[in-house]
Amino acid sequence: MEPATRIDHNHKLTLRELPYIILWREDRCTRCGKCTAVCPVKAVEPDVVSQRLVQSEDKVPVPSIVRSVSHVVKQVIDIDRYCTGCGICTLVCPNDAIIPEHNPHNKFLFYKNKGGEPYRRGGRRNNPGISTLDKLKFTRISMLTDPALDAGRHEFHIRTLLGRILPSEHLPLKTETGRLITEKDVFIPPVREIYPIMIGSMSVGALSPPMWEGLAMGITYLNEAEGMPVVMCSGEGGMPPRLLKSRFLKYFILQIASGYFGWDEIIHALPYMKEDPAAIEIKYGQGAKPGDGGLLMSYKVLKLIANIRGVPMFVDLASPPTHQTKYSIEESVAKMIQSMSMAWGFRVPVYPKISGTKTAQAVLNNLARNPYAAGLYIDGEDGGTGAAYNVSMDKMGHPIASNLRDCYLDLVKQGKQNELPLIAAGGVGKTGNLAANTAALIMLGASAAAIGKYIMQAAAECLGDEYNRCNLCNTGRCPRGITTQDPKLYRRLDPEKVAERVVEVFKSADIELRKIFAPMGRSTQLPIGMSDGLSVEDKAIAKRLQISYAC
Repeated sequence: MEPATRIDHNHKLTLRELPYIILWREDRCTRCGKCTAVCPVKAVEPDVVSQRLVQSEDKVPVPSIVRSVSHVVKQVIDIDRYCTGCGICTLVCPNDAIIPEHNPHNKFLFYKNKGGEPYRRGGRRNNPGISTLDKLKFTRISMLTDPALDAGRHEFHIRTLLGRILPSEHLPLKTETGRLITEKDVFIPPVREIYPIMIGSMSVGALSPPMWEGLAMGITYLNEAEGMPVVMCSGEGGMPPRLLKSRFLKYFILQIASGYFGWDEIIHALPYMKEDPAAIEIKYGQGAKPGDGGLLMSYKVLKLIANIRGVPMFVDLASPPTHQTKYSIEESVAKMIQSMSMAWGFRVPVYPKISGTKTAQAVLNNLARNPYAAGLYIDGEDGGTGAAYNVSMDKMGHPIASNLRDCYLDLVKQGKQNELPLIAAGGVGKTGNLAANTAALIMLGASAAAIGKYIMQAAAECLGDEYNRCNLCNTGRCPRGITTQDPKLYRRLDPEKVAERVVEVFKSADIELRKIFAPMGRSTQLPIGMSDGLSVEDKAIAKRLQISYAC
């Protein structure tokens, strides 16, 4: 007779090691199978459990042994199929019989890096604490000293300028016989009037077709029906050729990143473009993973994405950490910014996007000396990402508030604070306070703020959070259908509903911005750099940002 196989339980994990524990109510469950079918990581599965029971049912209490067999829903204790806490099982359950619960005592990161490969995830950093932006308060409230405005009845024009803004004495304008005349053969930098909140770079490929389409429809409606000039960045990977040749291109910022994906289609579409894009963004870094390149996983590169990007299907698309032919900001300005300006006949603003870093001021000072640079986009550490190593997201980067403040004060010293616009991003609206965070950044020196993760959460009900909940953006298994190219998943998302929510988000943010700016007497001009309107209860933050301390 063969000896029984030894079951080694010593090298197995318990549920307490995992970040989420699934609570299942056997008395409520009807065993319909919806939860096991819809789980994106297969963290729950049906199982049969056999129990040995001792019972006595006769008049004389004689114990007897019986076996009970029941069907259950079981959580898988496998580090490769761990529950991410997305809660999609709860959404489909007809009887509220299942829900994932966050386990604060987990030791997930100790076990996840199997095979020598560090843990990679999407979403945003694991930092549920209050950010610096959320600590700032608006304390300049005019009553008798300044002309305060009625936010509900006064006419507002909340707009900002994207592009190099020449000082009045440098404008090539003169008057002759009472008429304003432009001097010939003088370079006038292109400038766009945009809404101070823009949708940051999220590519066709990183987002699903319905999600990207919903965002595009939303900003088009805002521009054409609501009169709000909201712009959206394409992200790396180009755009559908049909959109490039449409009149809607003027609402988009085209991004060129270090992988140059999708730029063949853009160059080929140039002679057929009915409108110029809103701007060109040259991406050098991303706040959530500074110093790291982009990556689109092979399982997201299906036929549509492969055609737009001009690559084979089902291959990993990795972008280098920086543009491989440019090793300094001077070379970048000379080659990238000037060549992109020339491609569109110097009609389109061109600016670089960098990660929040201590070197941001060095980049800014070089840009300030070049007439072709239209601004600087700084992406802080709290930004979201589609695919990054956990160590990059949690341990690298620079907060946006102090980085932006340093750059703005540097421009003030040079007397160029009204000339070169700064765009701030990274954790804007992280706790839902979109308008308040935007207004705070504007008063710290930004001309505009960019949002990415916020619009995904607000417009498509993204399930991810800063407790590492869901955050499957990089795997192509997004349970909402936001960041996937799998038709079975992205059919769950209705682009028209996404567009409706985009419009609602911007209209509500506009009302809140008016409520903040009205007591300051600002209705047609943004309070850029108006730091005397800010206060904070933290002395260290007040000293660092050079704003007032209030308690």
